[in-house]
Amino acid sequence: MTPTLLSYSAPLSAAPSAVPRVDSALRLSLRPVPNRRAVVDGAWWPSSRDAAAELPGLIAAVDRLLDRITLRIGVHGDAWQNIPRRIPARGRQVRIGWFRHTDPRVITLSFAAGEPVVLLIIPAGTVAGAAKATLKLTAQDIAGLSIDALLTLAHLPGDPAPRASADGSARWEDEGGSVIGQAAQPSMGRPAPSP
Repeated sequence: MTPTLLSYSAPLSAAPSAVPRVDSALRLSLRPVPNRRAVVDGAWWPSSRDAAAELPGLIAAVDRLLDRITLRIGVHGDAWQNIPRRIPARGRQVRIGWFRHTDPRVITLSFAAGEPVVLLIIPAGTVAGAAKATLKLTAQDIAGLSIDALLTLAHLPGDPAPRASADGSARWEDEGGSVIGQAAQPSMGRPAPSP
């Protein structure tokens, strides 16, 4: 199945279709009908790690593409900068929750009704070719693939960057926890929705 490229001016029907959507202007790919066997429902390539600057555009695009109203967003607290508690969006306030127990490579959007949407985050500094390949890949049928497998297929780094601790030693984070002295566990299942 070939993804459909959309621009901001492209009209969308009110009823979601099964055709994957790739919005290159926003750098977003999204499956309108989530596949519960897939670990993510699409991918997003933000321009920066500034949550206050990036999330309003994502909220508007997801609301428009899915014809649903985003109520909450869950992010990993260390993967973003400038995380607000709420973001105004078309007559409402979208609550933003930041956690350290979630996978830092994904963002979760929750709605009043229906399943949450989980998006793979393509790091802001990613080379355009690799990022576009990832957007197209996640718009396809990716059921059964882990996040690590998706990143490998898209030729993106699988591990978050090491973080320096207070004692100066480097620590790797995988799903929000330090893994010093223990093996990192790969993300195999769908991330838990934000509360």
